[in-house]
Amino acid sequence: MTTRVTPFAHMDKLKPLIAYAMAAQKGLDPAIARLVEIRASQINGCAVCLAMHTQEARQAGESEQRIFLLDAFRESELYDDRERAALEWTEALTRLGPGGASYEAYANLKAHFSEDEQVKLTLLIGAINAFYRLNVGFRVSPHTLQDAQAA
Repeated sequence: MTTRVTPFAHMDKLKPLIAYAMAAQKGLDPAIARLVEIRASQINGCAVCLAMHTQEARQAGESEQRIFLLDAFRESELYDDRERAALEWTEALTRLGPGGASYEAYANLKAHFSEDEQVKLTLLIGAINAFYRLNVGFRVSPHTLQDAQAA
């Protein structure tokens, strides 16, 4: 097995991506941003992202139950229509197939978010998926990230 680069040991190269992710969520409801980050991380199966974003969400006051049921947001009464639209858009862009994001997902997004919010939400989804590609490409584990942060 080949040892891979630890990308978080090269923070100078990651700072623009981190800044991009932070800028994308300015002006978005912070609770929606946290849910979007967690949902994309669930879809991607990214342990690093899930560990980080669920911890951030809990620290920001998100309930354990809403985090636990996020994978079933369509069936749960814990999420409002605006949150469901953001989560549906997250799924559409994270699981982007040959047909692109569906007209239905976009119509639902448009019904609940301003044009500015639509762009910010889309940029945030792009950022979380970029971090996923770093983590999966270099096989970063939550422990690897903790070690890099401690160094």
